[in-house]
Amino acid sequence: MAGAASALFLLDIKGRVLVWRDYRGDVSATQAERFFTKLIEKEGDPQSQDPVVYDNGVTYMFIQHSNVYLMTATRQNCNAASLLFFLHRVVDVFKHYFEELEEESLRDNFVVVYELLDEIMDFGYPQYTEAKILSEFIKTDAYRMEVTQRPLMAVTNAVSWRSEGINYKKNEVFLDVVESVNILVNSNGQIIKSDVVGALKMRTYLSGMPECKLGLNDRVLLEAQGRATKGKAIDLEDIKFHQCVRLARYENDRTISFIPPDGSFDLMTYRLSTQVKPLIWVEAQVEKHSRSRVEIMVKARSQFKERSTATNVEIAVPVPADASSPNVRTSMGSATYAPENDALMWKIRSFPGGKMKRQLQREKLLYV
Repeated sequence: MAGAASALFLLDIKGRVLVWRDYRGDVSATQAERFFTKLIEKEGDPQSQDPVVYDNGVTYMFIQHSNVYLMTATRQNCNAASLLFFLHRVVDVFKHYFEELEEESLRDNFVVVYELLDEIMDFGYPQYTEAKILSEFIKTDAYRMEVTQRPLMAVTNAVSWRSEGINYKKNEVFLDVVESVNILVNSNGQIIKSDVVGALKMRTYLSGMPECKLGLNDRVLLEAQGRATKGKAIDLEDIKFHQCVRLARYENDRTISFIPPDGSFDLMTYRLSTQVKPLIWVEAQVEKHSRSRVEIMVKARSQFKERSTATNVEIAVPVPADASSPNVRTSMGSATYAPENDALMWKIRSFPGGKMKRQLQREKLLYV
């Protein structure tokens, strides 16, 4: 990472310093006040919502979690994305120790917070941000910390995300592929844009230091091997791996080789830019009866195979902000008015596949 952070600040919601750690000696505690002044100025400008503030030679990068601001200050030309990612990892570490990262949890654990700040960053450069590894040599018990005399191998070797000596009577690996479909449809019912965002979520309970390998039906690999790719291959985009993956091996033969962390983690995330047919197609018919009354019929049609069933389906029907007491009838499921969202929420617990239609009809909708 080019450049280094000068200091890390933890501020309350009013900009007062809760904890701060100086790493390079070229900034002072007054930087927090200057940062918060600039932040208040930015709040009045809706066009400027970026998490980076520059003032008088100092660059501030920040995130907000609950009622706490986490902010780094630097006088060097740093990689902003790396430092912002580091701040999110700091949040994960604190949540691992304190359950929730809030102003109260920081005030109750000042000693542990300072010890963690010493470990996760050295001279402005991020170091260890794996909460499970940190918790093995920085332990808390009723706001007290115990530090082992001998540093763990995970701190000194190349596998910082996994400890040695892990042993299970039964070795198990669970892999789930979770995908979300994003579709943009125009008023004529034509699909303008669609993509799939996915993640490979793993839970591993393996002994020792196992090396796992995973292969995908990646079009690049299949074409390189001279194998047919028609209908069997996918083009993965925006791939992001967990740090345990050997990137050189993946670039060489597209094999995902890794020594997994213990427990749950996201092995990789990806995006597919492909034409996707909506699993559930929704149509709306609007009929205005007067200036204060409108009737809307919403039809939902499943477009997946009959042997499959969608569960806990929710369809949000937007309504004007001044809508009052809508009368709702449904042929399946239940519908409730959510005024805080300016929408009707149609919930269907079980939506079977095939060509069955479900209708939601609203009558006598009055506007104030």
